[in-house]
Amino acid sequence: MHQPENLFTRFTSDISHYSLPDKFTFPFYYQPHPLCEVAAQQLQQHLLTQTDWQHDFGVDGNPQGTGKMFGVLLVKSPQGELGFLSAFSGKIADQNLLPGFVPPVFDMLTEQSFFRSDLAEITAINEQVKQHQSNPKLAHLKQTLTSYQAEYSQAEQAQRERMIQGRAARKEQRKQAEQTLPPQDLSNVLDQLGKESVAEKNVLKYLKLEWEAKIADVQAELEQLTSLLNTLKEQRKKRSNTLQNKLFEQYRFLNIRGEEKSLKSIFSETTNPTPPAGAGECAAPKLLHYAFKHGFTPIAMAEFWWGVSPKSEIRQHTKFYPSCNSKCQPILGHMLEGMAVDDNPLAENWAEDKELEILFEDEAMVVVNKPSGLLSVPGKTIKDSAYTRLQQRHPNVEGPFVIHRLDMATSGLLVFALTKRANKSLQKQFISRSVQKRYVALLEGEVQSLNGEITLPMRGDPEDRPRQLVCFEHGKPAETYWERIEVQGGRSKLYLYPKTGRTHQLRVHCAHHLGLNMPMVGDGLYGEKENRLHLHAERLELEHPYTKEAMTFQAESEF
Repeated sequence: MHQPENLFTRFTSDISHYSLPDKFTFPFYYQPHPLCEVAAQQLQQHLLTQTDWQHDFGVDGNPQGTGKMFGVLLVKSPQGELGFLSAFSGKIADQNLLPGFVPPVFDMLTEQSFFRSDLAEITAINEQVKQHQSNPKLAHLKQTLTSYQAEYSQAEQAQRERMIQGRAARKEQRKQAEQTLPPQDLSNVLDQLGKESVAEKNVLKYLKLEWEAKIADVQAELEQLTSLLNTLKEQRKKRSNTLQNKLFEQYRFLNIRGEEKSLKSIFSETTNPTPPAGAGECAAPKLLHYAFKHGFTPIAMAEFWWGVSPKSEIRQHTKFYPSCNSKCQPILGHMLEGMAVDDNPLAENWAEDKELEILFEDEAMVVVNKPSGLLSVPGKTIKDSAYTRLQQRHPNVEGPFVIHRLDMATSGLLVFALTKRANKSLQKQFISRSVQKRYVALLEGEVQSLNGEITLPMRGDPEDRPRQLVCFEHGKPAETYWERIEVQGGRSKLYLYPKTGRTHQLRVHCAHHLGLNMPMVGDGLYGEKENRLHLHAERLELEHPYTKEAMTFQAESEF
């Protein structure tokens, strides 16, 4: 059993000049508290110098390394001393337990539990499945069955072709006989032709019977083997589900009130009642559970990435990131009950007092300059949006119709149609990509080249919406052309020209390590939160939906 004092880390630098936060960190959108930054730096120094264990994080740029998420929890000890706890997500060096880090909520690898014995049984069944799947007789029977079915199909088709030809020949013979032969001879010919027709049908009938018998024999033999294989697979599935549910019950999370809930219970109240893989293994729930269990008072929390980025996700070395939504949000929702937590900034209407500037307006369409923080269309909790404001402005039109959207944090040009006719024309222009768009962005880092093109396919992250992933297997094509405007103060200002319109395309293409590897300033999803996201839709070129006149709109950025 870990002793709490062994895992409570004291600050090695003077922290007397720091003030403590009034509320605990809202883990899904935050700027780390300065003391969490100090704790993270101290932990990072430990990671660089410790010799107790080895794991290649790819800190030196090795693409074969495996980066990890770490977390620090600023706490007061039961004695009132200020310090912090440390944790990592998942496993490191194939271990759940490492010196100085809080243990998992449930350690399936080392505790004397059902996990090892149950897993051994599943593994044994899995070996039997593999043996049966690799049985050469199974492969031979499958091949024979496929071959027989193909041969039968060809033989049947050939016979049907002969029947068609025979039918045509008999039709011609019947026609000639009817024209030239006396009644008695005609009757004999027609009788003979009828017998030939019956004979051909019998050939097809017996052909079917012969092949169906051969195929049935193979199928019966194959069924014996596959039935056993399916039984083993069903056993494996049943045992795996049983083990999974037992694990779900073993992962039990405390909150500050001392209330305990299992993983199964927590997720049963969500739209996806089956917990996703790895739920409960992230740093944040580990830290809070340990703190509550051992009498520490949580004050603030932050999580940072250490090492090389994963292939799909955007993770930069030493940068802070919010907790994930699919795995952590339900768990932390329970764990933070009873605590004073910072308000969710994403639930606030950031643009309540900001004006929606109208740049162009006629009977067909409206072009606006959307401020950062205003939604394009109503959200789940915030109804104020560019769309609803235009609804109020134009209560008697067919629209407004939404043609395209900008992220809430992105400012700039948006066009809305006011009539069905205009909507059809504008939609067609956007779908055909004849509309020209130019964005301005400010990036963290110095871009060396003058211009370039990024082609990284993208898809949504099912485990952490609304984040997007780069995925070469299932992603949709996404293309961005860019030009450097200037580099100043360690930051780069760029023009961005999206050729496609994927969700978060520009943000991901800039931040991903296969793109520019530089997140936009203020990007709370793919970089670090600031006063705003420095991305602005500056220029828009399209045809007027009625007159077909070429129109250009421009709105200068505020950065």
